[in-house]
Amino acid sequence: MKFFGKIELYTGEGKGKTTAAAGLTLRMIGNGYNALFVQFMKSRPSAEVVMLESCGKEKFRLMRHWDGSFVTEEPTGSQIAMCRTLWQKFQEELKESDCNLLVLDEVVVAVSYGLIEEEDLLRFLDAKPSDLEVVMTGRGASDALVEASDLVTEMRKIKHYYDRGVMARKGIEY
Repeated sequence: MKFFGKIELYTGEGKGKTTAAAGLTLRMIGNGYNALFVQFMKSRPSAEVVMLESCGKEKFRLMRHWDGSFVTEEPTGSQIAMCRTLWQKFQEELKESDCNLLVLDEVVVAVSYGLIEEEDLLRFLDAKPSDLEVVMTGRGASDALVEASDLVTEMRKIKHYYDRGVMARKGIEY
C-alpha cells in the first residue's frame, strides 16, 4: 500500500476545517515533507499561515489570489477570474515542485459558488499524481466530492458564539 495519495475532505458548518488542514500541513513539514497550501477566496493574513511560512519556503508554499471581496448572491466576473487564475497557477506550480501534500482550502465553497467547476475539480482529483496527498476544505461538499474522497470529516456546529454576535478574534479564528 502506498504511503501518500489519499484524498481528504474536511466539510460541515462547524469551525476548524482550515485549522485541521493547517495542523496536518505542520505535521507533514515537521516530518520533512513538502506542502503547497492553496487558499481560495481568502486574503486576510492568518496566524496559522504565518506559522507555516516560518517553516521555510523549501518545505511550505502558500498560494492565494483574492481581493478580499465577499460573494453575496452571484459571483462577479472578477471573482470568477481570480479563482480560475489561482486554479491554473497552482497546477503549474505542482508540475514544477516536489509536493507531497496539496491543501485546497475553501475549494468546496468556490465550487458551490460556481467559481470553480466541480467537474474540473473531480477531473483533477482523478488525474492527480498517485503519491500526492490532497486535502480539500469548505462547507457544503456535494455527494460527488464525498464519493471522490478517501476520508471525509464533517465539522458539525452544535453551538457557536458567532451566533450571539461575537466576531472573529485574532489568535482564535485567524
